[in-house]
Amino acid sequence: MEQVITEKRLAKFARVAALRQSMTVVIENVHDPHNIGAVMRTCDSVGIQELFVLYTENHLSPERFDDVKGSSTGVRKWLDVHFFTDPHACFQEVRKRYSKILATHLNAESKDLYELDLTEDVALLFGNEHAGLSETSLSYADGNFTIPQFGMVNSLNISVACAVSLYEAARQRSKAQMYSEELPEQGAKQTLFESYKKEHYKRYIR
Repeated sequence: MEQVITEKRLAKFARVAALRQSMTVVIENVHDPHNIGAVMRTCDSVGIQELFVLYTENHLSPERFDDVKGSSTGVRKWLDVHFFTDPHACFQEVRKRYSKILATHLNAESKDLYELDLTEDVALLFGNEHAGLSETSLSYADGNFTIPQFGMVNSLNISVACAVSLYEAARQRSKAQMYSEELPEQGAKQTLFESYKKEHYKRYIR
């Protein structure tokens, strides 16, 4: 029997589309599907629509995302995930959409996370669990930042570092009243609303 989308479901689509933010995450050579799934859930929760995944190691491929399904609790179908194996192509695409790229990396010029202005159109760049970010990817960043830590071990899991950073961005954006629940009648967010409806029909309506 043919089904329809309920008014409650439509209202949720409209609200989520309206709250989507002009920021993104780029992850480089992240191995663990659980970490990837956690990053995806955090992206969705703070209003990020797209994720850039850069794989430059030969044993990594987009098929690795097949293992993410159990870790992402269904969020995968609502996010736009862009896969790249060439760093230049990846960051060229990021540059088209975001005005600044900031990397999690410690050097003499690194800023404290809480000193950043994260209300800009920004892409946050995170490396993998062991080696961090490559020099190639760092060369595309406009700046580096670190997360303040006060323990014996100065290290955070990639998914935790991403969550801390994104929720600081969300805090700043909320304070700046950038989370508006009013869906524009035209533009990218209205288009996104329509895409949510199509995804719902494709997956759930028979």
